[in-house]
Amino acid sequence: MSRSLARIGAALAAGLLALTAAAGPAASAPPPAPDQAFDQAFDQAPDDASHRVLAFYQTIYETGSDGVRRYVDPKPLVGSVTDVNMGAIHLNADASLTVNDIPADHPELDVMWDDLATMQDQGVTVSAFLGGAAPGTYRYLREDFDRFYPVLRDFLRTYGLDGVDLDIEETFSLDDTIHLIDALRADFGQDFVVTLTPVATDMAGRTSFSGGFSYAELERRAGDRIDWYNTQFYCGWGDLRSTTVYDQILANGFTPGRVVAGTVTNPANCGGYVDWPTFDATVGTLVARHPDFGGVFGWEYFNSVGYDGGDRTSWFAHVADVVGR
Repeated sequence: MSRSLARIGAALAAGLLALTAAAGPAASAPPPAPDQAFDQAFDQAPDDASHRVLAFYQTIYETGSDGVRRYVDPKPLVGSVTDVNMGAIHLNADASLTVNDIPADHPELDVMWDDLATMQDQGVTVSAFLGGAAPGTYRYLREDFDRFYPVLRDFLRTYGLDGVDLDIEETFSLDDTIHLIDALRADFGQDFVVTLTPVATDMAGRTSFSGGFSYAELERRAGDRIDWYNTQFYCGWGDLRSTTVYDQILANGFTPGRVVAGTVTNPANCGGYVDWPTFDATVGTLVARHPDFGGVFGWEYFNSVGYDGGDRTSWFAHVADVVGR
């Protein structure tokens, strides 16, 4: 079932329930009991935007040691995360759009769209992250915006996403970036989430990897149209072994609420992995120093090293505890 049909069905069901309630209790058997474990997780869903806990969800199917390919269900994250960033979304030379290398409307992704819609219904913000390490998306937007931007816009509308995260890892000028942000704001309004995912040393003003421009200048010129920055403290662009690079970002003009600190959830994902005692000490210090600390994201969900022997979801549950969700 597509997300739009799922949401229509949910709305009709809600309407029927409302009519039943208005008419009084039914004389026949009561409605079936809900899945209590899942409902309990829903009740714990974060209800404010401070100290975000964000999961990047790129690996949608994983292949186990037995060679069997299995779907990676994001729903267990409900109760621990405020946000899920799904992707990577790629614009291709023929003006098609893919989720990783799969067309967005491929039946293989139907279960994912339904699960993400369920998470949205329980208060989790679901955004698409655009670009990433694979080149091309931002080059096409730079060279022919009028052809490629409507493909992105229509995708975001079709799947009812709450926002878009701009993960720029190829040349894309400051003016191009502001143009894209302004187009998104014009089409989706102020409630739509627009974030970026630069590397930490770019945010500190020491490098210019994520697009090739100054993020401090972007903040000055367009900060009122950007919700926050998902900042990569890994792969050689900073880490969370201490607060040093985060402090440098603040010294470069950013406030704590603008900076969500990202780290890898597994040492296999990139350099910069920190063990739990180090993570707890660094992030605990940031939370204590900065009541408006932006939060933490984890790259990525599927192979997260669990806390204290737990499953992958426990990585995010522990982060939620550390940041005080």
